[in-house]
Amino acid sequence: MGALLVAGTTSDAGKSVLAAGICRWLARQGVRVAPFKAQNMSNNSAVTIEGGEIGRAQAVQAAACGLEPSVRFNPVLLKPGGDRSSQVVVLGKAVGEVSAMSYRDRKRELSVIAQTALADLRMEFDAVICEGAGSPTEINLRATDIANMGLARAANLPVLVVGDIDRGGVFAHLFGTVALLEPADQALIAGFVVNKFRGDPALLEPGLRQLRGLTGRPVYGVLPWRDDLWLDAEDSLSYVADGVIGRPAPPVGGQWLRVAVVRLPRISNATDMEALAGEPGVSVRFVTEPSRLADADLVVLPGSKATVSDLDWLRRTGLADAVRLHARRGLPLLGVCGGFQMLAQTIADDVESGAGDVPGLGLLDTEIAFAPDKTLTRPAGKAFGHAVTGYEIHHGRVVRRAARLDGLIELSDGDVEGVVDGPVLGTHWHGLLENDGFRREFLRWAAATAGRDGFRAAPDFSFAAAREAQLDLLGDLVEEHLDTDALLALIERGAPGGLPVLPPGAPALD
Repeated sequence: MGALLVAGTTSDAGKSVLAAGICRWLARQGVRVAPFKAQNMSNNSAVTIEGGEIGRAQAVQAAACGLEPSVRFNPVLLKPGGDRSSQVVVLGKAVGEVSAMSYRDRKRELSVIAQTALADLRMEFDAVICEGAGSPTEINLRATDIANMGLARAANLPVLVVGDIDRGGVFAHLFGTVALLEPADQALIAGFVVNKFRGDPALLEPGLRQLRGLTGRPVYGVLPWRDDLWLDAEDSLSYVADGVIGRPAPPVGGQWLRVAVVRLPRISNATDMEALAGEPGVSVRFVTEPSRLADADLVVLPGSKATVSDLDWLRRTGLADAVRLHARRGLPLLGVCGGFQMLAQTIADDVESGAGDVPGLGLLDTEIAFAPDKTLTRPAGKAFGHAVTGYEIHHGRVVRRAARLDGLIELSDGDVEGVVDGPVLGTHWHGLLENDGFRREFLRWAAATAGRDGFRAAPDFSFAAAREAQLDLLGDLVEEHLDTDALLALIERGAPGGLPVLPPGAPALD
């Protein structure tokens, strides 16, 4: 059939969800469709069937297509470890650290890898729905762009630009996105989608007509605001500090369970917490200062792309002392991946931070050492009496665990993973909380440990079903609110010829 690039006026404009919605809608039409993002920048990632690593958005889009995640869907992934450096993951494997400037020198090589991956997918599938990165009109980066117009030009992709009207200024954003592109790029911008609209569509119609008159490009549809679309936010910045995650349903019992998740500066796989936030009667809040832990029943230290640096931040903010106090009061504490590593007595890190030996929080009698090779697995086992699966993405390894400590997860080979020490639990597994049986037992344990006797775990909440329902909702929104006939024509035939060039139509910078 063909391919399409979904670009956005800004980060978090709706590219990921629109691409997932188009994927789900096409899959329901019987189209063999695959997702693609040439280059992603995110610390929320997933492990693929090949044992590689890709951005979480592409794993979710793969699920929308009915596919297992593959490294081909996101050939280049950047994982920021600081303000000026990122780990580079190519076809699922970490290949080193780069600065923003040194990365520019690798763009030609990475562009070839991305274009080859896309060409292979187009040979295998009827349609490939590509997602851009940030905005296509980052004119300072256009000369080395491989994810937006650089990819569109190389593969002759029609481009659909989505804008978030909830931010305000959507017409200026859409017009300006086109106008600041050079003419050859503008020729591929086929039209627009307006996202997150609230109110009477009739009030928007005059603006849509004028936008078409000004640009010569149609609006393919207006997607309404839906407050039930909150799962699988790839960008960790989408999780507002000191804000409740999701839309918690009322408790089954007489009490809420209050969960405080520490919002680390380099938080990774923040989506681990969404399974808790979907549970009735569970209020999950990201926190960034110590007072927010004072009335929490359960505290979670999530994953981190910069464990040692984020541990230092915990100490500087006073959160380290608040976490220790919470555990010493006998209240439940869960550490996940980097958060688990922080609970150790010591951390030896000559790989990620180069800091060498640093003291941990000392809440688990373990020692952590970082290895050059990253652990990337999708293991299975048993925990709290239930079969569980998950995935691991980490350099740190447990090199010593006190003999008195129990493991959290029993593995099929008889070994154990994670640690249990009274009210303190730790694991390297992401996705563990997505296992319904385990999560219910964990919540019962946390409530009992915290003395929340009135809390009752819901007996029938399925996180997998909730995720599928969200993907179906995205497909429904595409079907009901976009011009799907025009969308299909765009995918099949590419951008129409003769699209007008908007001034200034600036050339790319060298």
